[in-house]
Amino acid sequence: MTFSVYLPPQAAGGKVPALYWLSGLTCTDDNFRVKAGAQRYAAEHGIALVIPDTSPRGIDVPDMPERYDLGQGAGFYVNATQEPWSTHYHMYDYVVAELPALVEKYLPLIPGLRAISGHSMGGHGALVCALKNPGMYRSVSAFAPICHPMECGWGQGCFSAYLGEDKSQWEAYDATCLIKAGAAMPEILVDQGTADEFLDAGQLLPESLVEACHQADVPLSLHLQEGYDHSYHFIATFIGEHIAWHAKALHAG
Repeated sequence: MTFSVYLPPQAAGGKVPALYWLSGLTCTDDNFRVKAGAQRYAAEHGIALVIPDTSPRGIDVPDMPERYDLGQGAGFYVNATQEPWSTHYHMYDYVVAELPALVEKYLPLIPGLRAISGHSMGGHGALVCALKNPGMYRSVSAFAPICHPMECGWGQGCFSAYLGEDKSQWEAYDATCLIKAGAAMPEILVDQGTADEFLDAGQLLPESLVEACHQADVPLSLHLQEGYDHSYHFIATFIGEHIAWHAKALHAG
């Protein structure tokens, strides 16, 4: 697995906390690193950035090249249980266990103080990883996340392939379902563009997350950004606000 790490200037003088970024469908670690402009804000706030790929890669790794929403580039941050995916597609374990252990072993300037964020499929992943691991992340945010994958085409297609047809197994990787089942964070920050084509297509379903958080009394700040779509222009515009918000949690106490 390939991943990128950005160390801010403050790392020259000691340890720094880390923001883990999970990217969306079709992306690698390159997209956020090159397009988001996040390094400027990470440097300002003294935060490392850890940017994994979105799926396993390689000749022997299963793929479905005719589809952008399944296979390589579309790991969906689950632990696959169904063949042929189950051998390699364990992106949930990779993000919450293997990658942090690797980073914190070989980059001791990153001591284990973590936040997590992501975009689209990666926003889904960030919410799920935070909700399933209380205390592991100081804060969680997302840009245009897939909020209720059990009820959208992207999620249904990937979940049925990776996890099988027993929908009770899908609930463990659905942020809306996790909140309904009692999972919580001190606060969740979400930005969503109002001109997002996938919002109109019913793939993102932020209203489901809003309702679940309201019913469970989980604090959610949802910012509807007028005129913004699903692209990295949207992320680059507001990533500074997200990093500043994470910095408050990471540097508190």
